[in-house]
Amino acid sequence: MKKGPIFFSLVALVLLVAAYFPWVDNEQKEAVLVRTLIRGLEYMHFEPKEIDDNFSEQAFNLYLEDIDGARRLLTQEDIAKMEAYKFEIDDETANGDMTFFNLSLEIIDNALTKTQAYYQEILASPFDFDIKEKVQLNGEKRGWPATDAELQDYWRRFLKYEVMQEYAEKLEAQQKEQEKENGNEEILAKSKEELEADARQEVLTLFDRYYERLRKLKREDRLSTFLNTITSLFDPHTAYRKPFDSEQFDMRMSGKLEGIGATLQSEGDYTKVTRVVVGGPAWRGKDLEANDLITAVAQGDDEPVNIKGMVLDDVVQMIRGKKGTEVRLTIKKEGGEEQVISIIRDVVELEDVFAKSLIFDGVGEGERIGYIYLPSFYVDFNDRNGRSCAKDVAKELEKLKDEDVDGVILDLRDNGGGGLNEVVDMSGLFIEKGPIVQVKSRGRAPEVLKDTDSKVQYDGPLVVMTNFNSASASEILAAALQDYGRAVIVGSNSTFGKGTVQRVIDLDRTIRGFDQYKPLGDLHLTIQKYYRINGGSVQLRGVTPDIILPDVYHYIKTGEKDQKYPLAWTEIEPTDYSQDVIHLDYMTDLKENSMARVDANDKFQKVKDYARWFKDQRDDSEYSLLFTDYQAREKKQQETSESFRNLMKEGISSTVNNLAVDMSEIEKDESRVARNKSFIESKSKDIYIEETLNVMHDILEKESVRKAAQLKPDQGRN
Repeated sequence: MKKGPIFFSLVALVLLVAAYFPWVDNEQKEAVLVRTLIRGLEYMHFEPKEIDDNFSEQAFNLYLEDIDGARRLLTQEDIAKMEAYKFEIDDETANGDMTFFNLSLEIIDNALTKTQAYYQEILASPFDFDIKEKVQLNGEKRGWPATDAELQDYWRRFLKYEVMQEYAEKLEAQQKEQEKENGNEEILAKSKEELEADARQEVLTLFDRYYERLRKLKREDRLSTFLNTITSLFDPHTAYRKPFDSEQFDMRMSGKLEGIGATLQSEGDYTKVTRVVVGGPAWRGKDLEANDLITAVAQGDDEPVNIKGMVLDDVVQMIRGKKGTEVRLTIKKEGGEEQVISIIRDVVELEDVFAKSLIFDGVGEGERIGYIYLPSFYVDFNDRNGRSCAKDVAKELEKLKDEDVDGVILDLRDNGGGGLNEVVDMSGLFIEKGPIVQVKSRGRAPEVLKDTDSKVQYDGPLVVMTNFNSASASEILAAALQDYGRAVIVGSNSTFGKGTVQRVIDLDRTIRGFDQYKPLGDLHLTIQKYYRINGGSVQLRGVTPDIILPDVYHYIKTGEKDQKYPLAWTEIEPTDYSQDVIHLDYMTDLKENSMARVDANDKFQKVKDYARWFKDQRDDSEYSLLFTDYQAREKKQQETSESFRNLMKEGISSTVNNLAVDMSEIEKDESRVARNKSFIESKSKDIYIEETLNVMHDILEKESVRKAAQLKPDQGRN
């Protein structure tokens, strides 16, 4: 039945669920979860879909992609077993029936057992690299194999390709070692047969570990995949996040967590420490170090729990905890020594996600250009006094003003967005006051979000850097400052193209009681579209920079337009807006000057050449399994890639330095010094910053001419 534009409040949804879906066991928990999601999607999504047979067919096809996009597990015979439910998923989700999902798990488990037997049997025998045959690595182009025999033959070709890669690397490494020893082939030499056997063993170990991780997946992980198939049919940014994923999202947004301050990864059956966060509890204790293996975890005085073979997410949840609580870790040092260490958990700030600034020497004599790097629009939703990117950028601007910089570059490249209010506040730092973005809910008139503070934090020349990964809040800021004519936008062909707004619905709050089942996770729901103040939208199209610089993805479709089931581009009426801080009435000259420099710049022309080659490589996914063909292709790839990497290692002409006021914090420990050195080195070799500095120089020259012209009427007066 078609629904009208009716909006159910969260409270109404709570009452609806609580009244009709009392819980008894885990099966019923899953049923309630599915039905709650569907109701939320139907009644609160910006553009809900009819949950009918067409929806069911889309869900069926997308779910197959989600569970086996590489076409390495399922055959057409397997899919045929599930096709009876192709038009039933709509009815099953409405009723909380998990029959199709349960069948899919059974088929996947059988497929894992079957394909594991395939690769173990295939890798037990040597490969002949002199046979002329090919393998198609793109699953979509290849399609699902018709039978088990066809699937097994694909695995043979696929594994041959994997082993060939390892074999080629080992052969090359051995040849280089022999060259070091003046051609003495007896030193460290293995036969080609031995090298091939070693390569097969490495591939076997790799796949054994991969399948071990697959088999450790819990039912809730697989259910999460199924639920996200359903949600992504509404749009790419509507998603269900199980409790751990939700916690990770909050951590990324706030830039902080409660725990010990260490980055972990799986290492066989154990959990390995890869980094200790500077300033965190583990760092302060000095006992836990990178490369330590954690073998057991205990809460306070409780008995240690052996974590051998445990899924990494579960280990992380055991180690994290409330500030002030104790966790005891049993660790094995690199030398084999075992040790039990006690750590009192605390709030850990992830410094790498916060705004920071540098100063570049500009193109013109004496020019000093401030540079602010903003990796995300972070905000702590759970702490009003927590870190806020708008406040942090305001502080960085004040520091740069104290350094008397001539212009400011705000780098939003690879910034995926964040808090909507943050981008409104941040945009307001550069204008007097006025509208920043229009937000439209379903069936309602647009709401204009405004900067109401007439203070201009920074009134000088401003350039904003973007790329294809600048999304959401980054696009709002870039679009607003572009519409106002307040900043010059420099970047790749366009930004990501995400023109939607999500709300996080805590599913725990939709159920009264039943605490034994919580936490349930969150539903990240698209409830609004946002529009530029000129009435246009960044949805699908993104923000087209004023000055476009070629990058690796110059010829490849990226961003929202490359996603499945995105919302359409639309437009609304513009709102009134103006600013009197700076007037970029010389934009045409800026574009022409930059275009001329890029055309004459050997580096940018090589970037374009590499971008064409990169597109060709992505399009050509069929590989020869004849070793001589493989070597020739690999040699060409290595030469082209190495040439591009070397291009990006070359320094730019401008000198870059930290702000003097930041040095005391940077020099507190060696780790911060090392990270800062790496940060500065990366920026000192960034050809995009180099051209942006050229653009800034053009702006400064134009503004200098303007100021000189404004002074002329006063000349000769007493």
